[in-house]
Amino acid sequence: MGGKEVHTYAKLPALNKPAPKFTLTDVNMNDQTLESYKGKNVILNIFPSVDTGVCSASVHHFNEEAGNLPNTVVLCISKDLPFAQKRFCGAEGIKNVVMLSDFRSDFGWNYGVELIDSAMKGLLSRAVVVIDPSGKIIYEEQVPDISQEPNYEAAIAAVK
Repeated sequence: MGGKEVHTYAKLPALNKPAPKFTLTDVNMNDQTLESYKGKNVILNIFPSVDTGVCSASVHHFNEEAGNLPNTVVLCISKDLPFAQKRFCGAEGIKNVVMLSDFRSDFGWNYGVELIDSAMKGLLSRAVVVIDPSGKIIYEEQVPDISQEPNYEAAIAAVK
């Protein structure tokens, strides 16, 4: 980040293992769990905040792709409050992805993506995790520099 190395709590969950369970908060302040999406491909688009350019770009990109992916849901996950996520989606016309907040859960720790140092300590790093319909992780990417966008094509190819 800005040429300085930052660290996350742990590494992403291992490939070919069951995805860790989670409970996150949607834009209407309701709990959503991984179990809610069982039987579908699930793309977790994880990032620090919708109020930054690269994070916004990733939400827009996955929003465009989501409608073309059969039996797939894209969950956009950050520490942003649900109110900010809802405002962002309304202002930006985001309708094909599900925005979820980690503001009151341990998702960042369970998935190893919570930043533990730098000015962004406590926020989530930029990562993508793809889970198959049985709940197994089939793709993961921890973006090496938080200012870079994830490899959209590889994540989407994992569900095709």
